[in-house]
Amino acid sequence: MMRDPDMAGGWGGGGWGGGGRRRARRGDVRRLILVALSDGPANGYEIMQRLEARSSGMWRPSPGSVYPTLQLLEDEGLARSESHDGARTYELTEAGQAQAAEANADPSGRAPWDTGAEGADQVRTLMKEATQSILAAKQLARAGRPEQLERGVAIVRKARQDLYGLLAEE
Repeated sequence: MMRDPDMAGGWGGGGWGGGGRRRARRGDVRRLILVALSDGPANGYEIMQRLEARSSGMWRPSPGSVYPTLQLLEDEGLARSESHDGARTYELTEAGQAQAAEANADPSGRAPWDTGAEGADQVRTLMKEATQSILAAKQLARAGRPEQLERGVAIVRKARQDLYGLLAEE
């Protein structure tokens, strides 16, 4: 499967997952984790959930971006962690709280899911329709006759080609 460089993950649990999640730049992840921790202490999974909730399901960072960033924030003295029953909980230090407040106040610091209200609605609608198409394809795969499966493959192939064609337009 080809991966879209603007989308995180793929068609699995860490990727689109029904929500059309966008990929964030490295500096965005750091800033957004600071903002998520400004809501209070959390473990890495809770941070990912907070960011997914803030984006209305449009973006959820991967563990591969969250945990190294949390370690970096600790190394920089912006966060500290404690281990409770094998789970590590992170919280902001005073310096981290100050940086999180700056990140929250900076109007130029757009989140990766910010495409404007209309654009975000269009992305959600597109991804909802894509998810419904995947569900229909799964049902066809389970219950379809061989000739139906063949036609289904052709339909999905054509839809994919049409979508890439849209991206290729000037």
